[in-house]
Amino acid sequence: MGAVLVCVAASAAGTGLRLSAVSSGPVRDLAEADARVSLEAVVTGDPQVRKSGERTMTLVRARAERVRAAGRPITVRVPVLLIGMDPAWRSLVPGQRVRANARLAPPRHAELLAAVGIVRGPPQPLGEPPAVQRAAETVRARLREAAAVLPADQGAVLPGMVVGDTSRLPPELAEDFAAAGLTHLLVVSGANLAIVAGAVLAICRFTGLGRRRAPVPAALALLAFVVVARPEPSVLRATVMALIGLLAFMSGRERQGLPALSTAVLLLVLLDPELARSYGFALSVLATGGLLVLAPRWRERLRRRLPGPVAEGLAVTAAAQLACLPVLVMLTGEIAAASIAANMLAMPAVPVATLLGALTAAIAPVAMPVARLTVWPAGLAVGWIIGVARVTAGIPYATLPWRDGTAGAAAVLLAGAVGYLLWRCRPLLALAAAVLSGVIAAGVLMRVTAPDWPPVGWQYVACDVGQGDAGVLATGPGQAVVVDTGPDTDLVDSCLDGLGVRSVPLLVLTHPHADHIDGTPGVRRGRSVGTVVTSARTNGKEDRHLAELAVRPATAGHRWRIGDLTLEILAPATTGPSLLSDADGEAVNNTSVVLLARRPGFSALLTGDIEIDAQRALLPRVPHVQLLKVPHHGARYQDPAFLAATRATISITSVGEGNDYGHPAPSTLALLQRLGMRVYRTDLHGDIAVVPTRRGLTVITRQPRPGGKIMRACCRTEGR
Repeated sequence: MGAVLVCVAASAAGTGLRLSAVSSGPVRDLAEADARVSLEAVVTGDPQVRKSGERTMTLVRARAERVRAAGRPITVRVPVLLIGMDPAWRSLVPGQRVRANARLAPPRHAELLAAVGIVRGPPQPLGEPPAVQRAAETVRARLREAAAVLPADQGAVLPGMVVGDTSRLPPELAEDFAAAGLTHLLVVSGANLAIVAGAVLAICRFTGLGRRRAPVPAALALLAFVVVARPEPSVLRATVMALIGLLAFMSGRERQGLPALSTAVLLLVLLDPELARSYGFALSVLATGGLLVLAPRWRERLRRRLPGPVAEGLAVTAAAQLACLPVLVMLTGEIAAASIAANMLAMPAVPVATLLGALTAAIAPVAMPVARLTVWPAGLAVGWIIGVARVTAGIPYATLPWRDGTAGAAAVLLAGAVGYLLWRCRPLLALAAAVLSGVIAAGVLMRVTAPDWPPVGWQYVACDVGQGDAGVLATGPGQAVVVDTGPDTDLVDSCLDGLGVRSVPLLVLTHPHADHIDGTPGVRRGRSVGTVVTSARTNGKEDRHLAELAVRPATAGHRWRIGDLTLEILAPATTGPSLLSDADGEAVNNTSVVLLARRPGFSALLTGDIEIDAQRALLPRVPHVQLLKVPHHGARYQDPAFLAATRATISITSVGEGNDYGHPAPSTLALLQRLGMRVYRTDLHGDIAVVPTRRGLTVITRQPRPGGKIMRACCRTEGR
């Protein structure tokens, strides 16, 4: 008890001192005054690039050491966050000293920062970075150069697995790793250090170094590895624990895992109290605790029925995943149901990729031709891991939705406690198994007898609402984002009923034309509607449908995240004047909200009715997507460069049968086909649903009777 009290007192004292240092003093006072200053600072972390709409900014953690305000220099030593707008900030390395002119502001979140500095211009380097950091950056750069001979995905993942460098990792591949529960492989952790330390110890033993001398080279290798990989929270925890273990090994004492972990956590939190609120640090500690507490007993039980290596791998993977589950659920609102299988399949390739990657990193600065040879087998191992991630991410229900936040974590813990009690009580376990079997059987029966609509796993549905637009993006059971509502209240209401949509957290009305907004009362019929987004340049004609709803103008660059769906406004620009009530149709069309929708395995560009001028203005920022909602119902006047820039494989045109406008134009349909897109039209195919599969997106349609009534389920499924 005394030791516990001493640790609590020391931790409280350290945290209090740090809080006092950052929450008071000249830097915080200047931040509260929104002052513009000249500061000298030492970079303490790798620059992180972030996008905010059309702007790209760089976040740099640093230690302010000298501040000049109103001509008076002040010597300080406090942590700050610098937000640089100039691309030159991306090239900084930890340990580098810079000078910059910044506007200071207080931190918005509960972070141990004295201030946040907004910097418009480039940094002014003051001398060279420390020699150690220059050498580390050289190693990282040369590893990237050596990995460039591999296929693009392998060359992007290998530096991440070896030194935590994910600067070239495509967002889609990162999403696949996350869905498969393999994200931990893209950061340096205890597993990397254990592999490196074990390899060095084995070499030392082979060369004749004794028990007492072998840990010294291993410790030096660990320290060098950490310098190159950067001292992130998980790396610090693993390094301190590994060094404690090496010390125990060298002294001849039996290594005690939990005491070593506890000592590592205590030392690191005392040195840096901010680690206590780092989710990465918490996940690392929980995973290690699971390996120490749960894995040994599970391994022994599994060995009774499974081969040793299989039992070892399954126990280690399950223990780490289970220990981290409450925090992961709290952060993501998902349970990676397939992660244990994915980690089991990836596990054999991890040591191969790590060791050969580390060997390549060591060789590359001195012998690049040799490094380009050693990187190939490492790339093969990485290729296997990438394949596992992609296949797992494509499995239906690979991730299961769960409530996020504290309530979600508590629910997981409660479910775990109930499961443990059931496991310990055989009669209750038998009863639970019977109930679960009944539920599964009922679910299968319902699935067999249920209508074919909506298709399981649908992500987007273009509702057949006649000559107009109404699109639906799934965000959860009974919940969806609706983009435009068509001209008819009954048609859009029927479509949403068929999809089981009871709640609309976000309604986007792209522009104030009747064929996009007059169905809004049908969306509100018996459903809750959250925020309504309208064009920033609207003339307000949609207001008559939006009484008592929260309305906000679309701002280019604004993003929403609902579940795993991310929505970003690409247009219109907010600098133009609002439309007049009698504005012509082309002017109104060109103010349409253009929306980019993304989630793992799915991306779509929803373009409203933008015409050639707006398409050309947006062309430099057109993203690559899988699905394109064709602008203006497939009208004749389209910019071919805009359509081609999307690289979509599926196009959907929302259009009414026999309309008076000649939509869609034959020339537009021919252009879409020449660009390699599959062409779907609501006047021919009815409601059009898009479903991700292992091979890409599949389109499923259902045909309506005249008048919009459903006649039968789609007779055809096409994937691309």
